[in-house]
Amino acid sequence: MAKEAYDVNKMPKKNPLSLQIDLQKFEKATDEEKHQAEVMSESTSFFRDGMRKLRRNPLAMFSIVVLILIILMITIVPIVVPYSYSDIITVNGKRDKSATNMAPFTYSKLEQQYIDEGGKVFPHIMGTDELGRDYFVRVAYGTRISLLVGVFASAIVLIIGVLYGSIAGYFGGKVDLIMMRIVDVIYSLPDLLMIILLSVVLNEVLKFNGNGILARLGTNMISLFIVFGLLYWVGMARLVRGQILTIKQNEYVLAAKVSGAKSSRIIRRHILPNCISVIIISAALQIPSAIFTESFLSFISLGVKAPMPSLGSLASAARSGITTYTYKLVFPALMIGLITLAFNLLGDGLRDAFDPKLRR
Repeated sequence: MAKEAYDVNKMPKKNPLSLQIDLQKFEKATDEEKHQAEVMSESTSFFRDGMRKLRRNPLAMFSIVVLILIILMITIVPIVVPYSYSDIITVNGKRDKSATNMAPFTYSKLEQQYIDEGGKVFPHIMGTDELGRDYFVRVAYGTRISLLVGVFASAIVLIIGVLYGSIAGYFGGKVDLIMMRIVDVIYSLPDLLMIILLSVVLNEVLKFNGNGILARLGTNMISLFIVFGLLYWVGMARLVRGQILTIKQNEYVLAAKVSGAKSSRIIRRHILPNCISVIIISAALQIPSAIFTESFLSFISLGVKAPMPSLGSLASAARSGITTYTYKLVFPALMIGLITLAFNLLGDGLRDAFDPKLRR
């Protein structure tokens, strides 16, 4: 008698006296379930997964491209263009008084005569201003100043806010109560009034001589940096404190305390890395806010000291001839809009990619 053929797809029966699991209570995986197991994504880190999500965001990638192009412009233009931001146009060593308020890609009479004689003149891509200075170079330098102010102010806010918020959130109790009441007091101070008062006081106290970077920026910009260091960090401190109040309740923080780790090491190695995404997002959104504040202050003559330009001071100088020379206001306003829009879109993209509450 031939033995019954063994069916590989049939679950074996369980012996009644066996203590093993009854395999007939389980169902075999379907082909679709097997395929899903094969195409499961490989393990990745939090940062790598966030960057992958960021690259899939077209608006965030567009903002990164715009910022790279702006950085390349402010880096290359001062090297290529043979004018400085304070140079008045000259022809054969003589000042060209007719080279004022020229339209983009136009030449003055002396420049055109010099070109007809075989000379070469670098084109004025954005025209010239009321004093005969190349406007393209001034816009490039103004963009550089505004970006540096935004990044530097954001760094000040980041450092002070993270340190202050970390201490208040980690220690809690009376320490947190006292520190956050100080934050509430600072938060109630009017920013613009403090900048004006500091500018008036520092103009009398601080005197910068020579051609150093501080003398070029002027006391108005120094007061702006001081105000950022005194006032603008409170939002970052509140955000970091709220994150740490939640994170410090986790078991790995308790394990670090039990093992004898110092508070500074726990904050630096265990707590801050788990809220770094929120810090990065907040810092990215702080840059356009600082740029807009600097542009506004320069617009009301409380910003960069002349003749060094900024986007706000260029827009302010363009008000007098807005009906006749509209392009003078368009170029700096366009740069301010591009920078703020790019940073805002990048900040939104970072939030969507790294914020744990928005991750699925």
